[in-house]
This record gives sequence, structure tokens and C-alpha cells, in this order.
Amino acid sequence: MTVKYYLVLISLLFSLSVQASPISDLKLVGQARLSLWVWDIYDSSLYTADGTYQPERFPQVLKIRYLRDIKAQELLETTAEQWQKLGLWSSQSQGWLDQLASLWPDIKRGDTLELEVKPDKTSVFYFNGEELGRIQAPDFADSFLAIWLSENTEYPKVREQLIGRVKT
Repeated sequence: MTVKYYLVLISLLFSLSVQASPISDLKLVGQARLSLWVWDIYDSSLYTADGTYQPERFPQVLKIRYLRDIKAQELLETTAEQWQKLGLWSSQSQGWLDQLASLWPDIKRGDTLELEVKPDKTSVFYFNGEELGRIQAPDFADSFLAIWLSENTEYPKVREQLIGRVKT
């Protein structure tokens, strides 16, 4: 075998191992840090096709980089609490939480979770750049994004920064 053959084989193997980022073709809308008292919890970023936030225009990607360790169970409980506070708890919610429980790992400081909502409202979760799985329910995408993007969110300053109204 020739050197050229090995170089082609190596480049092919390398290209297969590189993950495509769900934000590679999108533009940053805004970013925010969630801090509670003296603890920094995470940095979040919102991306869209044109870099502006329009609630019903997709794709959208919400990227969260965690600044502390968090157990998957804690993420699930917080998600349920937020849906309840927003009045979004429905007959489907427990099923969605069960799906998330099968997807989400425990988080270590520096890990990222990304939610890509495609134009058909399929939700795709990524952990540190690798796809975790999909939820094919359009209502899930709306309910999950509402935790950060609803006008009634528990953290309005984070929302304002994410949707680009307030620069960080």
C-alpha cells in the first residue's frame, strides 16, 4: 500500500470521528449566566438561523455549559418544578420526564447539554457534542424552551439576555 492510500484512510477515519455541531450554521442571539446567591450554575446561549429570537421560528439551539456538578435526577426534578411553576404540567409531562431520564447523564463541571429544535419541532439533545437522543413531540419543544424563554420564566434577566434584549 502506498503512503497516499494511508493518508486518505487516516483522513477518512478522522472525519468520521469529528462531530457536527448543531450550532455550526446558526448565529448567536444572546447568552446569560445563571447564578443563585454565590453559586454560578451555568452559562447558556441561544442560537437561531439569523441571530434574532422569534418564538415560532426554528431551528433554535439552547446550549448550556455547566459550572458545577449536577446529578441527572436533579435536572429532572428542576424541569418538573419549572413546568409546574409555568403552568405547563400536562398529561404528557411525566412521559417526557421518563424520556429525559433515559437520555440525560450526570453532569460534571464543564459539560455541555444542547437542545436543538428542528423546523419540524423535533428536539435533539447533545451531551458534549454527541447526540443523546430525540423527542419527536412538538409540544415538548415548546414546554422545554419555555423554562428559559417564556415571559413568565423564573429568571427574567436570563431570558432578556438570551433573546438579545440585554447584552451581557
